[in-house]
Formats: sequence, structure tokens, C-alpha cells
Amino acid sequence: MSGNRTLYLRMGLIVLALGFTYGMAAYVVPKALVTMTKAAPATVISLEDSKILGERILAKADGKDKCVINVFIMDKNGKGVLGKQVSLEGMDVILPSIVTTNSDGKATFSMTSVKEGTFKLTAKVGGSPLSREVKVTFRN
Repeated sequence: MSGNRTLYLRMGLIVLALGFTYGMAAYVVPKALVTMTKAAPATVISLEDSKILGERILAKADGKDKCVINVFIMDKNGKGVLGKQVSLEGMDVILPSIVTTNSDGKATFSMTSVKEGTFKLTAKVGGSPLSREVKVTFRN
């Protein structure tokens, strides 16, 4: 009898060990790997890698037609930086005047004019200008 109990006890321990090993392999290890390999969000701005792009750079000078400019605030690895305040300068009417970047590092501005001309726009983040500029043109 005691031989059977020892056998049952050993088999029970083996089943528990296999269950524990399966649980670790199926649930704990994958979650730990995902947590350890998640990339940290970008927080350090690289003015040289940030971009200012004209989505629409030609419009009528009627006070209604809009030019649209996108600014991308990036880190040194080309990843967008979230939550940075960006301003755009070079014209009287730029809406909104300050935009907070989204998860892609993007801030979008639009502008209208009743005055014809070409305007050079500069984006700033934290008071520092980006290394590039963009021109928009309004004409009748």
C-alpha cells in the first residue's frame, strides 16, 4: 500500500510541476517579454530631424481659402514626440497659434490672408526654431 501512495504522490507532483511549467510558458513569460521589449515613448526633441511640410501652400487671397502646414516634432531616431507645444510664425493670421503635438509628433496649422504675397513660415518648439522653413503663397 505504501508503495502505491508514494507512486501516486510522485505522479501528483509531476502533474503539478507540468501545470506550473505550462502556466509559466503560456502566460507569464510572454507578458514579461512584451513588457521588457516595449519601446519607450520619444521625449527628447531633435530640431534637425523635425520637419515642417506644406500640405497646401497655395491659396486665394480672399480671407477664406486656407493654406495648411504640418509640423512634425521628432527625436533623433525619427520617432514623433507627443505633447510638445509648437508655434508657427511669419504671418498675422495663423490658426491655432499654438498646437500640441499628437502621438506622431504632428501639429497642424491653417492660415488665410486677404493680402497677396509669399510668406516664409518658421516653426518653433520650446522657443527654438526648426532648421527648415516653408513658404506659402496667397494670390487672387
